[in-house]
Amino acid sequence: MTRQERADVIRRRLTDLYPDVSPPLDHRDVYTLLVAVMLSAQTTDKKVNEVTPALFARAPSPEAMAALPEDEILRMIRQVGLAPTKARNLKALSARIAEDHGGEVPRTFEELEALPGVGHKTASVVMAQGFRIPAFPVDTHIHRLAQRWGLTSGKNVETTEADLKRLFPEESWIGLHLRIILYGREHCTARGCDGTKCDICRTCFPDRKGPVRTRK
Repeated sequence: MTRQERADVIRRRLTDLYPDVSPPLDHRDVYTLLVAVMLSAQTTDKKVNEVTPALFARAPSPEAMAALPEDEILRMIRQVGLAPTKARNLKALSARIAEDHGGEVPRTFEELEALPGVGHKTASVVMAQGFRIPAFPVDTHIHRLAQRWGLTSGKNVETTEADLKRLFPEESWIGLHLRIILYGREHCTARGCDGTKCDICRTCFPDRKGPVRTRK
């Protein structure tokens, strides 16, 4: 198979397997989605969903979050990874949204990535899942699977994102990135599949004999 043929097979298989997908992080609106995505770095979605109800009840808006003392934010998110840094960034970005954007989460990559603690992946998730603007967030699962499936060299996440955007139609990006994450968690896991065991790996590379080493 060519790279494009593999991409087409993968998209069809994942759509059949996961016809309906929704964001795994609980949220009420674009602002709470942004907060949840920031908290999810080096933390499981399950843990974030355990922490955010109390946080969102106390601070459901940028103005409310900015008004909280940093140590109170830290107390509520202490269970997530990098909690002190995230508490500081949550207060700072909330103040910036309230003061510079009228309390509304900005709708461009440039403005989102200018907020404290917001990188390209976080901005991509907010654009895709919050504003429904085509974007292809690349997390560790997607970066790993794209390499296993021969869709990218995996030189870095920027290269992986660019390669995937070329291979898949734009209208599929929002749902497809969620489908790949689900498949990476359930079927083509870091330890459960080495590039030779799951259905997609066997289909795309039927003659592959050994494990595939991937870049982080």
